[in-house]
Amino acid sequence: MNKKKRLLNIGIIGCGLIGKKRSLCLGKKGKLVAVCDVSQKRIQEVKKKNNKIIEFKNWKNIFSVKNLDILIISTPHNLLARIIKFGIKKNKINLFVEKPGVKNFSEIKKILKIYNHVKTKIKIKFGFNHRYHESIILAKQLIQNNQIGKLMYLRGVYGHGGNKDYKKEWRGRKEYSGGGELVDQGIHLIDLSRFFLGEFNSIKFNLNTFLRNTKVEDNVFLMLKSKKKIAFLHASWTEWKNKLLIEIFGKKGKIEIYGKGGSYGTETLTLYKMIKNREKPLKKVKVFRDSLRSWKSELEEFYKEIRSKKNSSKKNLKNVYENFKIINQIYKKNDHS
Repeated sequence: MNKKKRLLNIGIIGCGLIGKKRSLCLGKKGKLVAVCDVSQKRIQEVKKKNNKIIEFKNWKNIFSVKNLDILIISTPHNLLARIIKFGIKKNKINLFVEKPGVKNFSEIKKILKIYNHVKTKIKIKFGFNHRYHESIILAKQLIQNNQIGKLMYLRGVYGHGGNKDYKKEWRGRKEYSGGGELVDQGIHLIDLSRFFLGEFNSIKFNLNTFLRNTKVEDNVFLMLKSKKKIAFLHASWTEWKNKLLIEIFGKKGKIEIYGKGGSYGTETLTLYKMIKNREKPLKKVKVFRDSLRSWKSELEEFYKEIRSKKNSSKKNLKNVYENFKIINQIYKKNDHS
């Protein structure tokens, strides 16, 4: 008879929108046992009157909880690196860190150096949940199965209407966020472009603050280029109807991914496949209705790794490094222009 595996004990630092969403996606293999936030109201929204869940106001104190397997870190960006470094030093609890993972390129370089020079048993994963959307996973499979031929370029649009008070929020203040829309949603477009097309060696860009009264950009226009592939990307805080659109073009067709559920519209993947001696492409549409599936799948993968000998931490850290390497080049060139 197989011995039933115990539930993994999970703590959450940061009980805002993302922390709350993560608490709803722990699944059947994880159990929330501790939470931390400076706001009692946010703590209560996550605890849901469950008095067995321990609560903290100081994030360092949550590391003292016994038998804690995973800490989900969903704080403002300026705290992420500090908590990661503290967690590596403690070497007790596995860390699941929400995107962007750190505030800037300098921070991820330091964390990589620390992780590579210490003996640690903990595992670290970063929350780039867009890679786990069912449409993205299917698109990757279609490409690997040569359904649209050799890839040529990708076009991506991601945006929402922002908030008129961003200048008062941490997202609109670079010292807390690390940047504007480039770090907010632009990093997802960069990450997905690398996921599908590989690494880039040329960057062209335009950063603008068209409307938001902030010192960070509210619109980002990017062209990322490798030897034979290009990504055209636009991330916006002035996209009045929330939108996510990814189009991947191959020599035999294209894949169009639209929406991600909720205010972004139903998640769909449309395959347009060119057929010999036919003017119009063959069209196939797949609809995905579980808007939380990507959040669940990402954590489920981490659970599985924690129970195994596998350790993808260096690979995960390197992925954040590559995303911020591009972002750093953009901000650096923009500051000098």
